Amino acid sequence: MAEITDTPEVPEPGRSSDDKKPRRGGKRGKKGPFARLALFYRQIVAELRKVVWPTRRQLLTYTFVVIVFVLIVISLVFVIDYGFGEVVSFVFG
Repeated sequence: MAEITDTPEVPEPGRSSDDKKPRRGGKRGKKGPFARLALFYRQIVAELRKVVWPTRRQLLTYTFVVIVFVLIVISLVFVIDYGFGEVVSFVFG
């Protein structure tokens, strides 16, 4: 098991322990709001280019699977709801 010691904190290389300036925003803090907005949209476009888009056939397959699954869940909920309705009308009705 590791031993815990009370050693003073080691400063980063090139900085003394007394040199504790608050960090500003770096490059982002120096740009205006429109430049930051433009950077944001450029980053969005760059990320969208990395996306592996499905082919038309894959998209149709996925859509079909989702529609079938939704229909199965709807029918399951309908059967359960109808069953509870019949039980409640038998008990109270």
